[in-house]
Amino acid sequence: MNRVLALCLAGLFSSGALAADLMQVYRDALANDAKFSAARAQFEAGQEKVVQGRAGLLPQIGLSADASWNDNENEVRTGRTSGDYDRRGYGVQLTQPLFRWQNWVQSRQGELQTALAGAQFDAQRQDLVLRVAEAYFDVLNAQDAVAAVSQLRTAAGEQLELAKTSFEVGTVTITDVHEAQSRFDLASAQEIAAQNQLEVARQVLAQIIGRQPDALAGLREGVALQRPQPDSIVDWVDAAELGNLGVQAQQLVREIAAREVEYARAGHLPTVDLVASHGVNRNPQLSVDRSEATSIGVQLNLPLYAGGRVSSVTREAAALRMKADADLEDARRTAVLAARQSWLGVTSGMAEVRALEAAQVSSTSALEANKLGYEVGVRINIDVLNAQTQLADTLQRLARARYDTLLAQLRLKAAAGTLGEDDVSAINALLAP
Repeated sequence: MNRVLALCLAGLFSSGALAADLMQVYRDALANDAKFSAARAQFEAGQEKVVQGRAGLLPQIGLSADASWNDNENEVRTGRTSGDYDRRGYGVQLTQPLFRWQNWVQSRQGELQTALAGAQFDAQRQDLVLRVAEAYFDVLNAQDAVAAVSQLRTAAGEQLELAKTSFEVGTVTITDVHEAQSRFDLASAQEIAAQNQLEVARQVLAQIIGRQPDALAGLREGVALQRPQPDSIVDWVDAAELGNLGVQAQQLVREIAAREVEYARAGHLPTVDLVASHGVNRNPQLSVDRSEATSIGVQLNLPLYAGGRVSSVTREAAALRMKADADLEDARRTAVLAARQSWLGVTSGMAEVRALEAAQVSSTSALEANKLGYEVGVRINIDVLNAQTQLADTLQRLARARYDTLLAQLRLKAAAGTLGEDDVSAINALLAP
């Protein structure tokens, strides 16, 4: 009773505050979710790959300098001579690759790796939408469960009091009282479990948004769910096979693996560089105290034998490319399966919602009829209790079916690679203001 009273008081004090909706919770998650923050940092790191790959095509400039102190002693026929002097020099060298095929391959790989980082970040953004929506609806579902079992417990308590009163006047047996007491105790236990589940759901949402969630806006009464557009499973499957972000990312991985084979084979190719240098040396022992030299030329390097390493690395890269091909095919099949499952989840979910809405009407009518029948003596206590339980179960299943259908719609968009903030806004419009 104390917990129920606390919940009621909390509802009274929060009724004047504006409930948070799905869009607000999503924006809080964008700013505070640790997993998404890590993905954002990974994306920013990936943007540097294109710069690193391009660096191998640009000139490399280096500056060198040296200084040494020399103490020399020489013996000649005329006697011993000695001389101390210091030597200093500096120089600058520029190397511009003219032909380094591995550098060109690395440059293209850098572009692909940056694109891959973008695709992976987009996938993480979609994952955040799904995690936020699932956690949000889990809280709403848990709240609905608490409300349903609380209502059931209240009704069972009223039926228990009625049974006790009827037993005292001799119109029912003690069995009716025991049955009513059993249903009341069961409803009390269910209420405790539902409250615990609500607290767990709130903590899951708090982990995503970084704070304890406020009161959440629920679905509007009688909200109508719309079928996905286009209304064809074939179109969604085709879209998933091409547009799924997992497929796009795996295509980029395959391209990177193919370039890796080229990079490994380039170990057998010659390299040609333009090399220019300028240096200054000071040496008191020379007849010329200061010397200065500038040179420019082309340098050719041709690898002849590297112990078999180049051939081995090439075979390794070819095997990894075959693995990337298989991973790409698996990603396509996974995307197609996700699209089919999500489509069926939407269509069957909408059918289930319609059936449960009809069941809600009939369960409500059945409860009213059993209550009236009990008052006039044509129904017994257990009939009313069963009708109350059936109505509470129908309400919970109806709420869960609506949430699952909305989640299936989001997963269908994610399977096709089109899930975004607009879809969050569309579902947010279905919530009570």
